Amino acid sequence: MSLHEPGITHNKQLIRGIGYAGAAILVLNGVIGAGIFALPASIAARAGVLSPWLFLIVGVLVITVVLTFAELSSYFKDSGGPVLFTTSAFGPITGFSTGWILFVSRMTAFAANTNVMALYLGGVWPWFADGTGRALLIIAVSITLTWANVVGVKEGVRTMAVITFFKIIPILILILLGLQHVSGDTLFPATMPTIDDLGGTTLLLIYAFVGFESATIVSGETQKPKETMPRALVQMIVVIGILYFLIVLTYVSVFPEGSPTSAALVDVGRELMGPAGAVMITFAAVFSIGGNLSSIMLAVPRLPFALAEERMLPRWFGHVHEKYATPSNAILLLGGLGLVFALSGTFEKLAAASSLTRLITYVLCISALPHIRKKATEEEKREAYRLKGGYTIPMIALVLSIWLGAQSTLRSWLVTGGLLIVGLILYALAAQRRERWEKSKSIE
Repeated sequence: MSLHEPGITHNKQLIRGIGYAGAAILVLNGVIGAGIFALPASIAARAGVLSPWLFLIVGVLVITVVLTFAELSSYFKDSGGPVLFTTSAFGPITGFSTGWILFVSRMTAFAANTNVMALYLGGVWPWFADGTGRALLIIAVSITLTWANVVGVKEGVRTMAVITFFKIIPILILILLGLQHVSGDTLFPATMPTIDDLGGTTLLLIYAFVGFESATIVSGETQKPKETMPRALVQMIVVIGILYFLIVLTYVSVFPEGSPTSAALVDVGRELMGPAGAVMITFAAVFSIGGNLSSIMLAVPRLPFALAEERMLPRWFGHVHEKYATPSNAILLLGGLGLVFALSGTFEKLAAASSLTRLITYVLCISALPHIRKKATEEEKREAYRLKGGYTIPMIALVLSIWLGAQSTLRSWLVTGGLLIVGLILYALAAQRRERWEKSKSIE
């Protein structure tokens, strides 16, 4: 029985123009956004000199989830990613819930990252750090990106490569200059600090690694996706984990007692290179966060738009702008919600909420793997990126995701549950309309 059954959208009109390099850049940009700039200080405050090793340990654990997604993506050649996996395994309502939760997770990530942009600009120009300056910056960024995407501004893979260059090179320079401060005591501390909230700290660390799943959404535009996507996912997460380890090691080596401000890497840049270093890292952060926000605003509105196309959401979400031919209502929804959440929350709270919604998506997708393996044809099984050890790796990934989800605060669960209920109400309204439409067609 093939996985590609009626009712699952295929994107035969899409051009497969993304090769391995493009897929790798998509994974890199999906993961590296604000977390690398905001988390070192937050994690170091909780775990001290253990912080670099925590990043590495969590990275190794996250690889189990990435490997599971690598196998899942190898069964499909069409776009959709998590929505496609869960719809194939469990049916449309689970597929809808996955798509809606993924939309919520990217929306809260958009809100979290705009807060970090204000924080980093505030490190050089204090007016942006809080109060009116912070609010005006968040409003300006949200409105500008929303409007730019409504009028049809698009970021290609080539543009993302340029953004990647400008955000990665300053970080590599910072690491090279900072490694001279690394000592044996920093790398292998004699006294281990006590971590009071291991679960909450790990949940926050997960935010540094989430986002890789977004790359699977564009499988329908990827060359040889069954081979390219698994390779890009696994290899880039390894690279990202090593990069995180080195940058956090640099931070705790330069500032063993913590940096003087919340803009941790700006302080490291200032300490190692003076004012020019602070400005360089600030602009690296702006490029990184701006690229991440742009990619969210470009890709994520396609989720509610696609769900509306499948009649899983009311038609309003599927509206196409008459002049600009863009999913304008879906873009406005993301921009509006992102703005409200950004103004009302801090980075850590928003990052935790984004991590929770992402973990729910992971649980649903990992749970889909046995069903997808069973439904796959012999040819699909031969072509798949089959994990060794049966279900050992997926089980580790599932237990990890469930345990981390259990560390979330009641507030995060209530916000996530409330937004999911809103989505299911919209789904029910769309289902009623779809039923009336099908009855009218049968009468005709």
